[in-house]
Amino acid sequence: MAKGIYIGVENKARKSKKGYIGDENNKACKLKKGYIGVGNVARPYYSAEQALEYYGAITPLSVARNKLAAASTNNHALFGGGIGSNIVDAYNTSLIKSTPTSLSAIKSYLAATSINNHVLFGGGGSDLDYHIVDAYNSSLTRITPTALSKGRYSLAATSTNNYALFGGGTSGSDSNVVDAYNSLLTKSTPTALSVARCYLAAAAVNNYALFGGGNADGYSDIVDAYSSSLVRITPTGLSMKIWLLAATSISNYALFGGGYVSSGATDLVNAYNSSLTRSTPTTLSIAGYYLAATSIKNYALFGGGAGSGDGYHNIIDVYNTSITRSTPNVLSMARASLAAASINNYALFGGGERLSKNTDVMDAYIIA
Repeated sequence: MAKGIYIGVENKARKSKKGYIGDENNKACKLKKGYIGVGNVARPYYSAEQALEYYGAITPLSVARNKLAAASTNNHALFGGGIGSNIVDAYNTSLIKSTPTSLSAIKSYLAATSINNHVLFGGGGSDLDYHIVDAYNSSLTRITPTALSKGRYSLAATSTNNYALFGGGTSGSDSNVVDAYNSLLTKSTPTALSVARCYLAAAAVNNYALFGGGNADGYSDIVDAYSSSLVRITPTGLSMKIWLLAATSISNYALFGGGYVSSGATDLVNAYNSSLTRSTPTTLSIAGYYLAATSIKNYALFGGGAGSGDGYHNIIDVYNTSITRSTPNVLSMARASLAAASINNYALFGGGERLSKNTDVMDAYIIA
């Protein structure tokens, strides 16, 4: 797939960084964007700026599913699990799909994150398999480290430089347990969340792992932050009590967006900087819950979701490093309960459901 254009210089392929074209007055005009045909579809291959573009719908998931999870190694973005599924689909840096060994159990409402070039899928709902953690290395070999200390689903996961953390969830009763895996995938159990809750979200900033929102016998606004040494602190909470939200990180911010509040779906975005000070940037362009989020270079993306009475969404909201929002793109199919991950210059949004029907669609966005 096209990612750039090259020209021969002294028998070496040199990547083109700038391009010019002559106008009707014989003046050289700088080329801002370029496209090339791939599979009868115009794919962006060049831009003078680090702009975010819709790349297209790529090879779909092996099985249509929702309530799956996704995370990335340096080499692959992995999408695993989902209702009725234990399948893992892996997309490499050229967006070529492979299907490594499946998860050790069928499970949904699981969580995923990465540490030391391993993707970890933890927890999830499927009979007695809530506690299992499956880890995939950069060669897509699956190993099974020590299980979570308490089986649960609807948990959240994120990573600092030192640890991959899984927090919260439920298995009939809400949990405040946090399990931490170091770079050797050795598990420890730091101080629990300040309140037991499920359907929360997690992201990291400045080597802090943040767990925000959720449902704890009522919606929660609490944010718990874990330092690189797993010391827990509790910064200012979210601006409202929210669950079913999404989170991702960009530059010096961890962003929590969308979700469900007492009055229905919300468009709120809460941003925590490297000092864990909260701000509230421009809201999402549409209120939604069960959306997905990921980050690629200088952009944080929130996509999809369901609204309160207005169906499923296909909007992609994008925040830059100044947490200024733009809305330049849409998904090829409106859907909720999807998953997102990034690899190389691509952000991927895969799976989900709409109108009680699952989808296998995988949409890709590129930094061109």
